[in-house]
Amino acid sequence: MLIDNEDKTLVEKKISGESVFDGVLLHVHKDEVELPNGHRAVREWIKHPGASAVIPLLPDNQIILVRQFRYPVGKVTLEIPAGKLDVVGEDPIECAKRELSEETGYTAGKFWKLTTIATTVGFTDEYIHIYAAGDLTAGKIHPDSDEFINVVKVPLTAAVQMVESGKIFDAKSAVGILLLAKQVFLKK
Repeated sequence: MLIDNEDKTLVEKKISGESVFDGVLLHVHKDEVELPNGHRAVREWIKHPGASAVIPLLPDNQIILVRQFRYPVGKVTLEIPAGKLDVVGEDPIECAKRELSEETGYTAGKFWKLTTIATTVGFTDEYIHIYAAGDLTAGKIHPDSDEFINVVKVPLTAAVQMVESGKIFDAKSAVGILLLAKQVFLKK
């Protein structure tokens, strides 16, 4: 997105920065910035490699979701399959294909892009590329050694209701489900 002249008055300029923590997945930075009014402020943010997510769509309009425990929120969640880009420059569609296979066991004959979202613009640069997949062939799940997943089939209409009621509260899943439902139900 281009910044128009009015928005230029909102841009902060980096003065200095340092790496505060360098983890396996997350890399925390602390930058000093000059604000539009000339004052200075500190911005702490997380560098993330990016991710892909995919919604497997069966011919009967059921979707395949995964249930897993998410430590940061302390809950078992219902989500679309997803995972981080493993290497710099990895094609997001290849990541989506890998995660579909690992987390659900399915492969797909057809993929289409739904959208790309910035997950939490206040503290991370993470983008998630969200795809849908069709022409599915079932197989055996093979998650990473630290992933414990249950695969669930849910009618797309029920998944939309779960988003609306807050039962599905994961942002990538909510966005993906609503966008897919719009496509599927507008075609009819």
